[in-house]
Amino acid sequence: MTIELWHCQNARSFRVLWALEELGAEYKLNMLCFPPRATNKDYLQDNPLGTVPFLRDQAQELTESCAMLEYLGACYGEGRLARAPGHAEFGAYLNWLHHGEATLTFPQTIVLRYGRFEPDERKLPQAVEDYSAWFLARLRLAESTLEDGRDFLLPSGFSMADIAVGYAIQLAITIGMRDRLPPHCLAWFDRLKTRPAFIRTREIEEKAHLDAGFPPRAPVVL
Repeated sequence: MTIELWHCQNARSFRVLWALEELGAEYKLNMLCFPPRATNKDYLQDNPLGTVPFLRDQAQELTESCAMLEYLGACYGEGRLARAPGHAEFGAYLNWLHHGEATLTFPQTIVLRYGRFEPDERKLPQAVEDYSAWFLARLRLAESTLEDGRDFLLPSGFSMADIAVGYAIQLAITIGMRDRLPPHCLAWFDRLKTRPAFIRTREIEEKAHLDAGFPPRAPVVL
């Protein structure tokens, strides 16, 4: 076992834990309480950014969730969840990986910070609404891709791209936006969440959170 993942429940690190379960890889899971840079100062010795996820694989250390998906897809499972250079879908695969984080997850971090995490006097309702609308507008690419009812973003089947973008939809539901999601994206995610590896990941993170002695969190119905 060489892979070690630092994770907080429902955080971006869910992408990586889900990918590890899809690959059937062996790994060590280190559960942290959010935000780890404030709740576990010792963590800064491993990851000076104090963010999750953090992945270590022997000498390799990564701090970006979608980079971890690309890394795991290339290095483990004989590339079965990745698309290699030369594959007809390689460009689309990379684009979806980065779209899931840079375009779809980023605006939601603003919504979370100024809608939930900041003290009341620093909350910004207008920023929350503006960045919620930004996120929903950026779903147009996925919505148009999925309007034919396909199960996966790439015609050739399930890949790390589905994990990257699927987590962005999961996060939107977690923060109360399910009723605002476009229908094809929502139906696609509802199919994704029935995957055995997805279900295991939810169970694993819940158990690890409680085993670490952290306070129980209200269950999120996806």
